[in-house]
Amino acid sequence: EGMNCMNKDHGCAHICRETPKGGVACECRPGFELAKNQKDCKLTCNYGNGGCQHTCDDTDTGPVCGCHQKYALHSDGRTCIEKDEAAIESSEYNATSVADVDKRVKRRLLMETCAVNNGGCDRTCKDTATGVRCSCPVGFTLQPDGKTCKDIDECLVNNGGCDHFCRNTVGSFECSCQKGYKLLTDERTCQDVDECSFERTCDHTCINYPGSFECLCHKGYTLYGLTHCGDIDECSISNGSCNYGCLNTMGSYECICPPGKKLHWNKKDCVEIVKCLPNAKLTPKVQLVCSKTGGIESCFLSCPSNTLFVPDSENSYTLSCGVPVQQGKAQQKRNATLPSCADSLAPPIKQKARFKIKDAKCHLRPRSKERTKDSGKQAGQFPCTDNCQVTFVNLKCDSSKKKRRGRKSPSKEVSHITAEFEVEMKSEEVSDACNMDCLQKRMEQKLQTTIKTLRKSINKQQFYIQFSGTEYEVAQKPAKATEGHEVCSTGQVLQDGKCVTCSTGTFYSGEHNQCIPCSPGTYQDTEGQLTCEPCPSNDGQGVAGARNVSECGGKFNLIMKGLCCSPGHYSSDGFKPCRVCPLGTYQPEPGRTLCFPCGGGLVTKYEGAVSFQDCETKVHCSPGHYYNSTIHRCIRCPVGAYQPEFGQNYCISCPGNTSTDFDGSTNVTHCKNQHCGGELGDYTGYIESPNYPGDYPANVECIWNINPPPKRRILIVVPEIFLPIEDECGDVLVMRKSASPTSITTYETCQTYERPIAFTSRSRKLWIQFKSNEGNSGKGFQVPYVTYDEDYQQLIEDIVRDGRLYASENHQEILKDKKLIKALFDVLAHPQNYFKYTAQESKEMFPRSFIKLLRSKVSRFLRPYK
Repeated sequence: EGMNCMNKDHGCAHICRETPKGGVACECRPGFELAKNQKDCKLTCNYGNGGCQHTCDDTDTGPVCGCHQKYALHSDGRTCIEKDEAAIESSEYNATSVADVDKRVKRRLLMETCAVNNGGCDRTCKDTATGVRCSCPVGFTLQPDGKTCKDIDECLVNNGGCDHFCRNTVGSFECSCQKGYKLLTDERTCQDVDECSFERTCDHTCINYPGSFECLCHKGYTLYGLTHCGDIDECSISNGSCNYGCLNTMGSYECICPPGKKLHWNKKDCVEIVKCLPNAKLTPKVQLVCSKTGGIESCFLSCPSNTLFVPDSENSYTLSCGVPVQQGKAQQKRNATLPSCADSLAPPIKQKARFKIKDAKCHLRPRSKERTKDSGKQAGQFPCTDNCQVTFVNLKCDSSKKKRRGRKSPSKEVSHITAEFEVEMKSEEVSDACNMDCLQKRMEQKLQTTIKTLRKSINKQQFYIQFSGTEYEVAQKPAKATEGHEVCSTGQVLQDGKCVTCSTGTFYSGEHNQCIPCSPGTYQDTEGQLTCEPCPSNDGQGVAGARNVSECGGKFNLIMKGLCCSPGHYSSDGFKPCRVCPLGTYQPEPGRTLCFPCGGGLVTKYEGAVSFQDCETKVHCSPGHYYNSTIHRCIRCPVGAYQPEFGQNYCISCPGNTSTDFDGSTNVTHCKNQHCGGELGDYTGYIESPNYPGDYPANVECIWNINPPPKRRILIVVPEIFLPIEDECGDVLVMRKSASPTSITTYETCQTYERPIAFTSRSRKLWIQFKSNEGNSGKGFQVPYVTYDEDYQQLIEDIVRDGRLYASENHQEILKDKKLIKALFDVLAHPQNYFKYTAQESKEMFPRSFIKLLRSKVSRFLRPYK
């Protein structure tokens, strides 16, 4: 009993008990007493009369047998025979007649009985007419002497029927499985454990293999701690290869440029804003067309490219078309396409307007066919007569309920539309008759006139937006919104009763109410959009369903692959003809407009170098270091960074919120999360060492407090724990009543135990502390717990203190099986949940021996209530 007794090396012959001070004390079974070495047990006369047939006396050397009068002690030291028979035996078989021998045999047969010393049998004894008959239980075989039973080694024949391992035990045998497999309830067959079916196995993607599993991370993330994913700080790797600034984002990064420059198509270099790519086809422009027919103003907004639809809530959305002249970071990232040769002369003309639609909700829905027939006009039928192109439109629609005063007036739906417009002034539009100021005023007046017409069209609900040939109403009256019986919002379709957002590589078609793959020559890298973006080449070639620019294919990829400069080369625009990187510089990537200097006056071994490792440094840096070109020395990577390669001029920052225990780290595995893990619930929960299942960090301290609801107690299972003992118990896990060192201690260890153990808390509350020093590290622990009704205290303690719970490897594996422990804890925390499991399900979950153990305990506990 006790945690220290779980160690097989306790040395006790019979019973091991834990002392209050944490040591061990050996005890003996009834009829035995403890030997002088305090470990072994010696027989006394109180156990089976010491094996004596007649009398027994205890001595320092053990029981000594004696006989009644007229009897003498047999040579075996236990049996008593008549004195005349003893005289016959002492004559060394010198019998004078056959009659004497027969007499001796008869007397011995009469003497042998199962009532005396079990008839000499090892196990089962039965009296028969010819004397005693010995037999053996299942798993043993009777030896030729007719008395002794010998264990049968079942593993010698067909591996005992076990799939993997067979271990012989006294009177039986036991099957076990390789790591990563579990033994089924037939206690013979091994089945792969699907670790990916467990909660919290991997942060991102989990792949199950026979006997193992693997965790993978999304693009822009890297693996640490075996199962966790952290964001890669690409900016720490040679500044992300950015020409100017680098901004790290979750799962990605972006290069930024100083004022007066813009990002090159390679998304790394910064080029002058006035420059452009020759022969690049222009991206289709946004058009805002307004017309008056039969006294009704109608406006159409055509969004052929650079469109972003964001549903903010059920009754509001944001829509943007085109590219603003001064882009924000998010717009730069999304709208970075091949630059146009038509550049603006001055800042764009900006106008902002606010509109209101009564009794309508902000639902972007396809225009009904009836409305099209009534108006008789579609967007394509309005001619673009007078500069109807705009550079950028940002539109936000928001619905809110406005309650009017009065008893009978119902709530009215009011939709507010906020629109921002940008119009660019082009150099070709300036003339002698109208200079820059003239042009600006003229454009402002035109935009104001258009907005007035737009306001009228919105009031009459005659404002439509066109995406991929389908016209959408900006807002609809409630009656209109229910005509089509749509249950999903725009950008989503109904699949298996659930609304699913259209994935990347597709767009939502309101006309067909389905997700349609992008046609060749277009792509879509955002979910739930209403159109696909034209590829930079704009030649209609490529694959269908392209999810980003790189999948566009067609001439654009051929240009990028065939005409851009290769590593070690550069040009003013990244295209051929290219120049070789001169001595002292290098370039690892294709299509660049510059080469990076080695720094510090260093030269390269040759022209056209492709890596800093080609620079002839004065010293060669080993992993865990980086070369400082200013002082020409190798500097150890600081804490929180690592470098796995030789001869590099940078260190890589640890992913996510991790750090290293020391400087000079050489691998991402040295990056560890410092966060103390776990979830503490009223009924179930767990505690977890930092960075689990990876090695925990040095000099860390974790504190957990488990405070169960009233009248509940705590049961804890330690499936396994890995704490290295090389540093003299520097890493310790302790569980006690409070932070006070003198409070009642339930559990304390500084060692590795791969055998599981279950125990109840000795106090109602638990204060748990884990501390590590700067020495060795280990995998640590993940320890689950459950709180149960204190009325079951006696039953739970009876179960967890029974050695049979741990004696079998099969039972030990139950305490390590996350799914089975979860099911057991579920029933312990909420006994009514027992009825969720059928008898057949229980049989399929647990081996017979385990169910038999629990059933006997529960029956004994409930017997008074029968």
